[in-house]
Amino acid sequence: MSALALSGASVDGPLYRHVTDLARESPVFLDRVVTDWSTYGLALFAMLMPIVWWTARGRDAAVMARALAAPAIVALAYLLDTGLKSMFAERRPCRTMTGTFTLEACPGPHDWSFPSNHAVVAAAAATALWLVDRRIGALAAVAALAMAASRVWVGVHYPHDVAAGLLIGVLVAWPLSRAAGRAAPYVDRLRHSRWRACVATR
Repeated sequence: MSALALSGASVDGPLYRHVTDLARESPVFLDRVVTDWSTYGLALFAMLMPIVWWTARGRDAAVMARALAAPAIVALAYLLDTGLKSMFAERRPCRTMTGTFTLEACPGPHDWSFPSNHAVVAAAAATALWLVDRRIGALAAVAALAMAASRVWVGVHYPHDVAAGLLIGVLVAWPLSRAAGRAAPYVDRLRHSRWRACVATR
């Protein structure tokens, strides 16, 4: 285990237990909705990517450059988070805290908890989307918060795991998305090439 191994229970273990106790006492229907969102919700962000690309075709070149860069930026955020997980090596709360209630099977012993991959990906995607289309980005931001909360509700993350994940996602995606706008001259070239239909409306 890494020398930086983090003991998550000492950070906000009581809050984690409070949330999972709420999940235990909640209606089955609510738990099912949260579990399904936790499992499949990232697909929403993937579906929003081509939508903002399509709408960016009629906007300036810098916006289109950000739209094209968005998937790569999210991938980079995920890779960074994977490295951080290995560095901190925080065990999942469902493996360190006895008697906890979980709605999902607890991940394996070397599937580290901090920071939350789901929260990082959701926040990075929401940030990248917001810098292309504010309305879609606002929807994605709400979805990212819901994703982060769901990971605690189902019992596989501490609250600080998802809070850090959201912050990391924003801190990675914001500067990279802004920098991607500098590729506007390349988009302008594409708009005068055979690839015009991919980056312009006419």
